[in-house]
Amino acid sequence: MSEKRRPTLEDVAEAAGVSRATVSRVINGVRNVDPKLHEIVWQAVDATGYVPNRAARSLVTRRSGTVALVVSDAVSHDDDPFMRRFFADPYFGRIVGGVMSVLRPKGIQLALQIVGTAEARTRLVGDLGQGQADGAVVLSLHPDDTLPQQLCDAGIAAVLVGRPAQPVPISYVDLANDAGGALAAEHLVGRGCIRPAMITGPAHVPASQDRLIGFRQALARHGFAYFPFTEGGFTYESGESALLELLFTQPDLDGLFVANDLMAQGAIMALRSQNRRVPEDVKVVGFDDSSAALDARPQLTTVRHPLEDMAAQAAHMVLERIDDPSLRVESVIFDPKLVVRQSA
Repeated sequence: MSEKRRPTLEDVAEAAGVSRATVSRVINGVRNVDPKLHEIVWQAVDATGYVPNRAARSLVTRRSGTVALVVSDAVSHDDDPFMRRFFADPYFGRIVGGVMSVLRPKGIQLALQIVGTAEARTRLVGDLGQGQADGAVVLSLHPDDTLPQQLCDAGIAAVLVGRPAQPVPISYVDLANDAGGALAAEHLVGRGCIRPAMITGPAHVPASQDRLIGFRQALARHGFAYFPFTEGGFTYESGESALLELLFTQPDLDGLFVANDLMAQGAIMALRSQNRRVPEDVKVVGFDDSSAALDARPQLTTVRHPLEDMAAQAAHMVLERIDDPSLRVESVIFDPKLVVRQSA
């Protein structure tokens, strides 16, 4: 019995109702192809089961057909704990999903790179410069990260998810985090809270600073000259411990804004351990609208952080810069919105 014949470009062209040349242009990422034709061709690729020859495609386009998703942290993560955190934290999963929603239909692969040392960052920039990936979507997790500047200096097509902590001429997508903090404040005040408090994220993270600033400014407009806050680490456990610290300084707090949903979930558990009911005794607002908001009991009122859309935008911007390296540095800022559930 003979093996089933592998689909060819001609098969795809016939299924799509276009010329072989058009199919080749779409698959090889040639610019200025009608978007409708682009979609029709990739549908035909899926229908026929055609697998592009990546090696031949690379020779034609001088591209690898790969975009890197780079997580740049302050310490090395050669051991298991960070990998468990990466795949367990809803934040990272949503970033991957958003990037893949753009790359997959175009037949572009995603390569995950986690770097935590100066040597690893230098090696990564060298690998990117040698064409192991055509560009990078970058999550920079610490304020003194040199990677964004290194990528700029090397002329790598790269876009950050989140504003860089240092002024660097690199494109980024971000959320209006201060507006999100203000939404939380307005909601707690509107629900009658008169003793609000906050659990922030790490102080060195720009998003944490902005959420605190937005919360503080909105409360000040309502006459709250002061409110207690303490710092968490964006983890469930840090939310628990931060809440207990807050209760020590303000045992009668009745409103709580928490800078991400995982910490809010931990804070709610700690409130329960202290016989404080949510929302009857303490109203809680989280941030992200991640799966942790739905897993919390009661489910979290939270500020929606459209990470999937932001990551998709970053992927689009990287592809544009791969096609045209002369594009100017650009920022795209998304607006948050409040999602009201049972916790406040």
